[in-house]
Amino acid sequence: MLDFVDYQVGEQHTASVIWLHGLGDSGHGFYPVAEALQMPADSGVRFIFPHAPEQAITVNGGMRMRAWYDIKSFDLDKRADEAGVRQSADLVAALIAREIAAGIDPARIILAGFSQGGVIALHLAPRLEVRLGGVMVLSTYMCAPQKLVDELCQPELDIFMAHGTVDEVVPYAAGEMAKQTLEAAGYQPQWHSYKMAHQVCMEELQDIRNWLLQTLAV
Repeated sequence: MLDFVDYQVGEQHTASVIWLHGLGDSGHGFYPVAEALQMPADSGVRFIFPHAPEQAITVNGGMRMRAWYDIKSFDLDKRADEAGVRQSADLVAALIAREIAAGIDPARIILAGFSQGGVIALHLAPRLEVRLGGVMVLSTYMCAPQKLVDELCQPELDIFMAHGTVDEVVPYAAGEMAKQTLEAAGYQPQWHSYKMAHQVCMEELQDIRNWLLQTLAV
């Protein structure tokens, strides 16, 4: 099971937001966001920030760091190691299953991710046997887009997507391509763009908060 840090809003736990970090980061990286979102005390939201396992990253000279999968090439169509993506997706699926076993309604579970974490979230949520409340992906792209239609188990999902127009790590066009792939599969993702690089901005956090409140019916 993945290790994680968590942040509980209020005293009761009735909803879970599982938020996956990017390459070289850890669950601690987005931990401050949970407080910054200022979710209502009665929302019952528990933010869960898992730590990706450490592994060698090919494009970084084999340096070991926390990562959801290896990056063997900067070329977008070869960037995500599909086997690694599927392996990490299984680990996150186990974390989701644990939340459900603890009594959390899947409709009150949000899977979120930034960059590499977004790749995992976008890969996993449509393929889960249970329909989650929503998936939120930030500054990311899609692994194996050509396999989505054949592998999806959830034809309907509430999807929030956000990307910086001057992202120097994951090009804005990569996010748009992921959006178009989702639309071709029948989804209607909510798309947001911001004049920013590979980061998160205050306007984006406000949009995230509004979406969470609406999606979790707080």
